[in-house]
Amino acid sequence: MSNSAYDKVKLARDSSRPTGLDYINNIFKNFIEMHGDRRYADDHAIVGGIASLNGSPATVIAIEKGHTAKERNYRNFGAPHPEGYRKALRLMKQAEKFGRPIICFIDTSGAYCGIEAEERGQGQAIAENLMEMTTLCVPIISILIGEGGSGGALALAVADRVWMLQNSVYSVISPEGCASILWKDSTKAAEAAASLKLSAEDAKNLGVIERIISETDIGKKEFYERIKLLLADEVEALSSDPDLIGKRYDRFRRIGADAKAALE
Repeated sequence: MSNSAYDKVKLARDSSRPTGLDYINNIFKNFIEMHGDRRYADDHAIVGGIASLNGSPATVIAIEKGHTAKERNYRNFGAPHPEGYRKALRLMKQAEKFGRPIICFIDTSGAYCGIEAEERGQGQAIAENLMEMTTLCVPIISILIGEGGSGGALALAVADRVWMLQNSVYSVISPEGCASILWKDSTKAAEAAASLKLSAEDAKNLGVIERIISETDIGKKEFYERIKLLLADEVEALSSDPDLIGKRYDRFRRIGADAKAALE
């Protein structure tokens, strides 16, 4: 098992890791994908639709990177455009209308930062997701399965429960980007990674996430079955909570205080 923070980053980026569609296909049944944001286009970096979790309907949304070079190019390397976030929000609002829990799988280095994405309102699309997810009256569970980069990841992570795989990372910026800003030298990425507190263990200690999922059997049938049972149990518990929105609000208000205490 790797110990350094940058080793965790490399593991999180490994193209052989299961992607969002791998989780959807192995955990859920009868997945029906839905397309488009009803404004501009369909973004291939975000996959979403309706599926069955342990016999009950759920809305599933995943940032998809792909495995091969061809797949990664088609999925824009898991960097969503604004229409991807708007598609996700459309599906989440639909889930609220029909009383379905929402499960999100996150794996992105960040939202796409090309000029066309900015022209179509990338920042606004992310901000709308953050705002709307705070008031959705159905359970939301988000799992970071690889990279969790900046607002591009947070746009699907304003949830009642946020979990991370053991070798996933969650950070406001990539180590390379941080090193370029602080030291004008991207080769200091390993040093930056250590300072960013981006590992699952760091996030748990800082109160950012609730659970770390072991990767001892990653990709195997038992691995997906274990996550399915965890999800089913958590959805059942959250569905019976009469103060879901209030507790979700309190969860995020508490993170800063928890982080300060952990760092002191």
